[in-house]
Amino acid sequence: MIAAQLVPTPIGPLALLARDKVLVAAGFTADPEQMFARLAPELRAEGLEVVDDLGPAVEAVRAYLAGDFAALDDVPVEQPGSPTRKRLHAALREVPAGTTVSYAELAERAGLPRTAARVAGSACAQNLIAPFVPCHRVLPSSGGYGGYYYGVPVKEWLLAHESGRNAN
Repeated sequence: MIAAQLVPTPIGPLALLARDKVLVAAGFTADPEQMFARLAPELRAEGLEVVDDLGPAVEAVRAYLAGDFAALDDVPVEQPGSPTRKRLHAALREVPAGTTVSYAELAERAGLPRTAARVAGSACAQNLIAPFVPCHRVLPSSGGYGGYYYGVPVKEWLLAHESGRNAN
């Protein structure tokens, strides 16, 4: 069974979905079903149950919102993907809060050439576990914020929060 919980945040609800205490999806939506629909068919076959407390993942979100930006780093996550995508997602988790990288830099951090920036962008677009796998910390080298699955205002808020520019 996939367990889900909504956690209130200053930028709207964060849906967390876990299987055996490992996050399999997280995103800024009030409807856990939206996240559930993005899961692989074998996980969806297990069903979805909304619960009152997912434990450590929820505690980590609350700590992150209170200013402990490393709190999300140790929460176990698992999502599908090729070995290259998994390396890119692992490299994302190594980008410290308060910093950003370009897609080309992310590719390099994952052991790929800088020319694999589009592959890095695709890995960010397919990321199911935001902000635990912090794709919001990746910006285009051409400037601006680029895209974000949950909207650029959410990405801007997360980056401002991590740099201390938000008053919670």
